[in-house]
Amino acid sequence: MQQATDIISQLHRPPGTLSAREQKVAEYVLEHLENVTSIALSDLAKQIGVSEPTVIRFCRSLGCEGFRDFKLKLAQNLAVSMQYLAPEPIEDHITDPDVLGSHVIGTIIDSLRLLRDQLAQSDIDAAADTLAAARQIAFFGVGGGSSTVANDAANRFFRLGIPAQSQNDGYLQRMLASTLGEDDVIVAISTSGRPAELIHSAAIARQYGAKVISLTKPDSPLAAESDIVIGLIMPESPDIYKPTATRHVFMATIDVIATAVARRNPVRSKEKLRRIRSSLLTLLPTVGRLPIGD
Repeated sequence: MQQATDIISQLHRPPGTLSAREQKVAEYVLEHLENVTSIALSDLAKQIGVSEPTVIRFCRSLGCEGFRDFKLKLAQNLAVSMQYLAPEPIEDHITDPDVLGSHVIGTIIDSLRLLRDQLAQSDIDAAADTLAAARQIAFFGVGGGSSTVANDAANRFFRLGIPAQSQNDGYLQRMLASTLGEDDVIVAISTSGRPAELIHSAAIARQYGAKVISLTKPDSPLAAESDIVIGLIMPESPDIYKPTATRHVFMATIDVIATAVARRNPVRSKEKLRRIRSSLLTLLPTVGRLPIGD
């Protein structure tokens, strides 16, 4: 797998690591990041006041094969970095707990309203029917947000008497997917629907007859490799300091599906939940309505 190169960090090398002329190129590039990705080598050298070979040596000093490779890597780096280098106006000064709390919670509430408008009852019913009949469920996510949701989902479903586990390691996802069969289900969770680990694991599981349900972006590669798609489109806040609201949306969706699954088999669900509460009596002796497992 090709390693991602953070060209922008390379441009901030400590003094003395580049020659004087190469440092001059670095300073110019930092001041004209977006323009450099579309400029010709001769024009860049002329504007900086150095020779073309100097620019090429500079590119190689940063680990690039040449000027073309440098521009490509810089453009890729900028595609994900500009929201941090030149963010939309945000209110950095907000420190009052009441105002800040309303600011963050308001974004979450707005996202949940969007979710309510997007959730299709037919998709929820199809997912719940499939999961209620599953022999076992594997929840897959990668990265911080999706893997956290996968862990929480497995915790929700084993309580209903359905063997469930979560996995966020790409190798283990593929290995686990290859052991599944016709009565098993994978729930793949991804905001973008593009992680190769999830797409490959879904394809592996389906060739052995397992069902794949995805919580992801409609018309994404992961959605194309799924039997049931809970399609979600959630715009991210321009405030780069806020945690992503998509995590709350995914967790709420899992709660909706888990509740639907529980109600499809109420006798089994109630008995399993009762047993769990009974097993915790010596640890949580308080009676009454409390969350299972605290």
